Amino acid sequence: MKIEGRATRSIWMEADGWSVGIIDQTLLPHRVARLRLATLDDAVRAIATMQTRGAPLIGAVAAYGLALALRADASDRGLGRAYDALLAARPTAINLKWALDRVAAAVRDAVPAERAAAAYRRAGEICDEDVAINAAIGRHGLDLIERLVAGKRPGEPVNILTHCNAGWLATVDLGTATAPIYMAHDRGIAVHVWVDETRPRNQGASLTAFELGQHGVPHTVIPDNTGGHLMQHGMVDFVIVGTDRVTARGDVCNKIGTYLKALAAHDNGVPFYVALPSPTLDFTVSDGLAEIPIEQRAAAEVTGVSGRTADGRIETVTIVPGGTPVANFGFDVTPARLVSGLITERGIIAADARALADAFPDHASRAVATERAAE
Repeated sequence: MKIEGRATRSIWMEADGWSVGIIDQTLLPHRVARLRLATLDDAVRAIATMQTRGAPLIGAVAAYGLALALRADASDRGLGRAYDALLAARPTAINLKWALDRVAAAVRDAVPAERAAAAYRRAGEICDEDVAINAAIGRHGLDLIERLVAGKRPGEPVNILTHCNAGWLATVDLGTATAPIYMAHDRGIAVHVWVDETRPRNQGASLTAFELGQHGVPHTVIPDNTGGHLMQHGMVDFVIVGTDRVTARGDVCNKIGTYLKALAAHDNGVPFYVALPSPTLDFTVSDGLAEIPIEQRAAAEVTGVSGRTADGRIETVTIVPGGTPVANFGFDVTPARLVSGLITERGIIAADARALADAFPDHASRAVATERAAE
């Protein structure tokens, strides 16, 4: 996708051929800064502090983090220590564990001298696979947008509401929820995106709005509580969000506030779609409410807000009374019954156990094998 007019991915190999570059997303949209990751600790810190974020991108960074670790210590002990450190960096998104397992499987039987190279190869494959998956999601979602265009007056835009950031900044490229939007825009279809600000970190206002603006896609930032009003007045054609984990029966775990959007969409007859890359599927979990660990993040994300002052400085200010208790749950779970469909790389499917198992039998069988091995 485009940033400052230049095509780029959200993660890349640096010129030295072994360290990794990312965009520091904590500084967007006011400053575009590129960050070099050279050690395991660099990768862990980038994931934990959300310098890099988004379920697919976390997986990619974790994969390269394991490669960086093996470059320094390729022993079994080094592999295990790096795996555990990266896994603990963010608990909710399943892509992180998926990517670590892929890299670990690729290097486990290799002699230590060959492990780092094998890890780099697998990490690169994970990145390329993510781009291909997102492109396929984009094509299937584009079909949906084209069907909506057929019912519009000439030139009338398709109005899409999204939540948080499931764009190319959350993936290696294209994004999940945004991939159909970019493809529609690039094809000349009139689209307009309602961008939830997505408190507490404002990842919609700061990241989704940034990347849509960089690509020239018409959009409007709205406060989080505006979506229901828009739906009541026929101003939203459909909702599309990303996801950090989808259970075997189709429950969707995503950024906090997603559930409320699904409820509003259900009440107003607005289709609610989830862009689901297959690495985000977790067939080892059935009941999302009971089984998915929900990350609780620092109170400072709620008590403070950052922005640019009139004289150009970036400042963080406190917006609540001192000493106020804070609860900062990072995610919520939307039950499958509220999901109109899952836009996957294998087509748009129903959010239910049979449809998921039929569409992804390879993932389901691996999950069963993993559970049996654990027993």
